[in-house]
Amino acid sequence: MTEQGVRRGAGRAPERAEEWIAGRRTRTGRRGDADAPDAPPGTAGPEAARRRAERRAERIDAGATELEQRLTDLLRGGLASAEQSGYGLWEETAARMVDAQAPGLAARVRELGALPGTGPGWPVRLLEECALLHLLGRGWLRRERLPQGLAATVRSRVGLPATADGPPVRDRWLVLAQYDTADGRLTTRRIWLYGTESGRTALLLSYGAAGRAPELALPVGLALDAELSAYPGAGGPRAALGERFAPAAPTAARPAGTTTARALARYGEALRDDPWLDSVPVTLERVIPAPDGEGWQLADADGDTALPLTPAARSRPGLWRLVALSGGAPLSVFGECGHQGFTPLAAWPEGAGEVVPLC
Repeated sequence: MTEQGVRRGAGRAPERAEEWIAGRRTRTGRRGDADAPDAPPGTAGPEAARRRAERRAERIDAGATELEQRLTDLLRGGLASAEQSGYGLWEETAARMVDAQAPGLAARVRELGALPGTGPGWPVRLLEECALLHLLGRGWLRRERLPQGLAATVRSRVGLPATADGPPVRDRWLVLAQYDTADGRLTTRRIWLYGTESGRTALLLSYGAAGRAPELALPVGLALDAELSAYPGAGGPRAALGERFAPAAPTAARPAGTTTARALARYGEALRDDPWLDSVPVTLERVIPAPDGEGWQLADADGDTALPLTPAARSRPGLWRLVALSGGAPLSVFGECGHQGFTPLAAWPEGAGEVVPLC
């Protein structure tokens, strides 16, 4: 028997049927059943999604509060206790963040747990990471008080999914760099693009299971006529690739370069919008790779400033490709500038020379 079937009968419904209808309405209202016959079309789905989002936010609230207590206990016990307790305690804390559906917090906890005993200065690095993790946790718990862009950045850093809802921007996007990183569970591909008409720099992310390359692959050095839509955040460069209008083709356009000093200033400015930012995309112009003690640096050809290369960049084969391409002469280098230094990803001779990948 259905409620509609009872209503189609002539006259008043039998008393037993009326009791069944009343009970169904009560049960439906209590459960918030998305398939209730009386629910207006098109409202059940969004309402159910809203309730799921609220439940997840409550779990993340509990996880962030627990994490705050964990950091407080660490500082009260002294940073030396972190080396004595071992990695297991941090892994347990990270697992609790996964249970709280906050994968971003879990990832940062694992990175923090790997720092103790990693060489001279590890307590300083541990304290810095604790401060950033504390800032992220407090930012989440007080997200309603943050500006819209910063609140979106906090949600993204915590690990909430987001959609690329920015207006599509059509441009000829020069593919500057493409490289993969893996963490044992996931392979992440980062593709840097430069809009030859808009002057914008955008980042595409693509993922693959452990041991498998992500599907998205673009030819470095060629330009793609396509639309990109930006993800929400406080000025972040991440975007989603939309419709492509033509095959990739060569272009003479290159991003405008800057000095090493200005590159550092740009990174500092970006930290105001995203304090957890590891690096920013930068093109350096008229720089020369040069040895610097046990490491390497990119020195301004027309000044007295330089940027050290990151430890990871020093061990890549691309470093020697960069040195050979320069031959002691100035060139332009695109890469990521952050607190550890500069990671070169592509380079080209002065002018509009061929883009040479370094990663």
